[in-house]
Amino acid sequence: MCMSRSPSIFILPLLAALLGGCSTMPDYSFSPQFDPVSKTFQHDKGHRHDKGFFDVLGLAGRFMTREADPAETQGFPVMSAADNAAPGKADDAVTWIGHATLLFEHAGKTVLTDPMFSERASPVSFSGPKRVVPPARQLGGLPDIDLVVISHAHYDHLDMPTLRQLAALQPDITVIAPLGVGRYVREAGFTDVRELDWWQAAELPGMTVTATPSRHWSSRSFFDRNKTLWAGFMIRFADDFQFYFAGDTGYSTDFEETRNRLGEADLAAIPIGAYEPRDFMVESHCTPEEAVQIFRDLGARRAVAIHWGTFKLTLEPLAEPPVRLDQAMRDAGLDTADFRALTHGERWVF
Repeated sequence: MCMSRSPSIFILPLLAALLGGCSTMPDYSFSPQFDPVSKTFQHDKGHRHDKGFFDVLGLAGRFMTREADPAETQGFPVMSAADNAAPGKADDAVTWIGHATLLFEHAGKTVLTDPMFSERASPVSFSGPKRVVPPARQLGGLPDIDLVVISHAHYDHLDMPTLRQLAALQPDITVIAPLGVGRYVREAGFTDVRELDWWQAAELPGMTVTATPSRHWSSRSFFDRNKTLWAGFMIRFADDFQFYFAGDTGYSTDFEETRNRLGEADLAAIPIGAYEPRDFMVESHCTPEEAVQIFRDLGARRAVAIHWGTFKLTLEPLAEPPVRLDQAMRDAGLDTADFRALTHGERWVF
């Protein structure tokens, strides 16, 4: 059975993006990732996301006639903080709030990734991809945050309403983002904002944060494609524990290189959803099987799945990614307990 949806879910955000425009761009010619001719950031291994407006319209047509997906209306279970009475060290845990938003606790430090608490991932509040589950935590209920990392400028990862609310609640948080993304963070009200190029590191009390390459792209309108950089992050703590956050990515050899340069990850956050149709998404999002390969490339001891089951962004069923992840781990001869797709709100103590 196919679903027929109003075109407004795609068309109105597209129009808003078209009208968004772009302000004057700083000079990033110092970055090896920056192309001075096109004045855009490019992946040094030649990966290109070259889909245009009409490609997006074509995908919109396929999206609006997609097969029915019960999870779009039924959503998924959400665990509250009270449901997470797990034993173990209180400061060695990761909580999946939804999509790419994680609350990571280690060695007395608290890290929040790609904070997204809004109802829609869109430039407008009344149209665009809508949550199928609410955020598993409220912004006002979060503990004191030491660090926020933002992987790139897409609306499902850089959410201005969330950032404004968080800045009002905790204005002294350090925020680290790729080149060009910091201006949005400053507009939201944060003052301690660090922008990093790939392989650059920022030193914080008890943490070293290194921006790492990934296979993706960045924009907030049709006029600013790749005018800002995208990145993953490796966070090394004072006890040498390493937490890797991939953000958004397709598969590439970047993860092997990350391991070779920075060492193995003790815990990795790897995306597993938003991968269909492959002809459109291969340059942007990995499949669950590719996520397992990323896990192996990083030499990660454990991994938590992100970027699934929160927004209906692409054509695969919302509940499919964890099933394929579990099978891919088995096929690789790996313990499924080492790469987990958590329930929304679940706190994994390790």
